[in-house]
Amino acid sequence: MLLIRNLRLAPGEPEAALKAQASRSLGVPARDIIDLQILRRSLDARKKRDIHWEYAVALSLPGEEALLRRGAAPYEPFRYELPRVRSDTRPVVAGFGPAGMFAALALAEAGLRPIVLERGGDAASRQEAVKRFWEGGGLDPECNVQFGEGGAGAFSDGKLATNTHDRRNGWVLRRFRDFGAPGHVVYDARPHVGTDLLVKVVQNLRRHIEGLGAEVRFHCRFTGFTTDGLGALRAVEALGPEGPFTLPCRALILAPGHSARDTFEYLLSRGVAMEPKPFSMGVRVEHRQIDVDLAQYGRPRGKYLPPAEYRGSVRLPNGGSAYTFCMCPGGYVVAASSEAGGIVTNGMSYSGRAGENANAALLAALRPADVPADYTGPLAGMYWQREIERKCWRYAGGNDSAPAQTVGDFLAGRAGAGPGSVVPSCRPGVFWGDLRRVLPGQVTDTLAAAIPRLASSLRFFAEPGAVLTAPETRSSSPVRVCRGADLQALPGLYPCGEGAGWAGGITSAAVDGLRCAEAVIAAIGR
Repeated sequence: MLLIRNLRLAPGEPEAALKAQASRSLGVPARDIIDLQILRRSLDARKKRDIHWEYAVALSLPGEEALLRRGAAPYEPFRYELPRVRSDTRPVVAGFGPAGMFAALALAEAGLRPIVLERGGDAASRQEAVKRFWEGGGLDPECNVQFGEGGAGAFSDGKLATNTHDRRNGWVLRRFRDFGAPGHVVYDARPHVGTDLLVKVVQNLRRHIEGLGAEVRFHCRFTGFTTDGLGALRAVEALGPEGPFTLPCRALILAPGHSARDTFEYLLSRGVAMEPKPFSMGVRVEHRQIDVDLAQYGRPRGKYLPPAEYRGSVRLPNGGSAYTFCMCPGGYVVAASSEAGGIVTNGMSYSGRAGENANAALLAALRPADVPADYTGPLAGMYWQREIERKCWRYAGGNDSAPAQTVGDFLAGRAGAGPGSVVPSCRPGVFWGDLRRVLPGQVTDTLAAAIPRLASSLRFFAEPGAVLTAPETRSSSPVRVCRGADLQALPGLYPCGEGAGWAGGITSAAVDGLRCAEAVIAAIGR
């Protein structure tokens, strides 16, 4: 196959026109092109009068050898294959978020029939639990935005973009498509699924692995493990609807997610090596989507352009830094708590991204050294997160409303009294107040300095009526579970994914799940 880059289409122009462009680029008749596959699509809006889509494609046609000799670029598709292996003891996967899902998928397709333990519910019961919480019906600490089938990513924008360049990324995207995601996720530069479609995708994936002999047990929380005299894993302990149970196990892929604080406490108590890592903390910032569109496109987006996105980062003179993360066009701010008596916020959007507001995490980057001295040990950052979440809950009246303030009031140093031009979307609601009373000073000082600087390139960013909703504390894990070159923390234990500190986002967590599954398969094969 041949690779062609830099093909262009105007917004609304059909992708069928790519074939004619490719034929002109190669100097061959369009009828000779046997097959054309889109590899990548990105929107170039740098010049407002020349907004266009850019494509890279792969194609096959007769006489490729001659075209290669004349300088055409070759394309070799990546093929991801797993060996078939057998084991008398079934591997266990704890956690059914992106890392656990793709670890289980790889193990099942290798013939190993894994047993999956997920502390939350299946997607349908989880949606009901989350809906009740958002409507003021109380939090289920075992089944919520953080815990359940699909993991925390199931209630997000469903972003599948990643900064890593692992070749497994493409295979992950194709499997998302195979299980029901839109076909464009395979080639979009910033692919997203949307929470409404993502919950269907994860159910299809689960049914596939169950069809291969895997077993997924919901409402079953990992509680511990036992080892032999040499320190190697021999069994996994869990708590299910009918009480505690034990599974013989020589390979455990532990993918608990970044909110499984009890799991991290258990690992520390068992002497598993852990270390603090950099993390972030801040707020969700909401603007009107129409203002984002006007700034990014120079005009209303119309029929053929998607709701505009943005990314921003700034380094401050004092050495601090802030950045936006997980931007949700046409999205909503939601309560994402997993512990009673604490407030956590996150952003999500549906596949159509049709909400009135855009939101993004606005975060201050933090180092382990920034954690107050009151908190010590590998879990210091985790305990600091928890205290801030509890402080926000108490400040807002203890009814699961999130503290909020307009950008204008925040920058002026006055307490918020109500909304301005942006109506907050947060579910179940907001409490207008002063974020400096609940967030650490180093975080609020960083955000106050960063907002005007970000507005120099994103001119809507410092809009006085924009809303800041706190706290965004779960953007990344503050702890890493150490593992060796063989991906094991101890013989048979494979810490995995975002919660264990080895990924950041849906796709990178899925890839880490594959890597851990590959390590298990290789160990069994030996």
